[in-house]
Amino acid sequence: MRIFLLALLCAVASRLSAQDGGATIFHIYSSHTSFPDTGRKNGHVYEGKLYTAKDHYSDSTVLIIVPKNLDAKKKVDLVFWFHGWGNNVDSAAIRYELTKQFIASKRNAVLVLAETTRNAPDSYGGKLETEGTFKALVSDVLQGLKAKQLISNSCTPGHVLLGGHSGAYRVMARILKNGQMPVDEVMLFDALYGETDKFMDWIKADPLHRFVNLYTDHGGTFDESKAMYKLVNEADINNFEVEETALIPQQLVAHRIIFIHTLKEHNDIVSPDSFRLMLENEPFLKKL
Repeated sequence: MRIFLLALLCAVASRLSAQDGGATIFHIYSSHTSFPDTGRKNGHVYEGKLYTAKDHYSDSTVLIIVPKNLDAKKKVDLVFWFHGWGNNVDSAAIRYELTKQFIASKRNAVLVLAETTRNAPDSYGGKLETEGTFKALVSDVLQGLKAKQLISNSCTPGHVLLGGHSGAYRVMARILKNGQMPVDEVMLFDALYGETDKFMDWIKADPLHRFVNLYTDHGGTFDESKAMYKLVNEADINNFEVEETALIPQQLVAHRIIFIHTLKEHNDIVSPDSFRLMLENEPFLKKL
């Protein structure tokens, strides 16, 4: 199955090269991804089924997508994507057209998908929930880029964004809580199931932080999104709430904290162009 997915990803990359200017797509392996981790050394049982450590909690793959015209001299911006339940880094890139959307956005950055739970229903973030691990992962990504001579040896991390779908909320929240690696933006795609206090603390920590939350009626995030919207207003934090059908790009540029309600289904919220739209439209207040 993995061989098939990798072959399919290469085919997607080939089509993108012809249509969108292309990208360099490659994998590295990092000891600073989620797994293996002692918290799942015996696997994990969900609804009576055992998901073994060997099959679901041992993959340390990092998928890296570098646009052809990347301009990274002293600093390189990094967009990290964390997938939800039942996926892996390769299947998520294909299913949600992440590579295509990222290249189409013309974002001057590198897209990184670090493996978490592979093809299983589990939001546990493993080692990435511990202090220092995400910072070390960033360092490993930079080393991978330097090894392929895609950035200079003196290049350091620039703007860092965390994006994710569904069960990705937990690992993203724990990365923010640990705080050893500055994160400037967070994008949740029907992923606010909990950990709201950690997202709130991060929003309050810096007036330039950007937070975008897209939520559906039936994906399980509606009530938590409404609860967080109330907390943001009680804290007197400027924000913007909008229906996706009424959303225009200028609103994404003008507002730092955004709640977007969509009529789409849970697995339709990322593609065909939602990820691209968020990447293309930065607020005028941003940290560079």
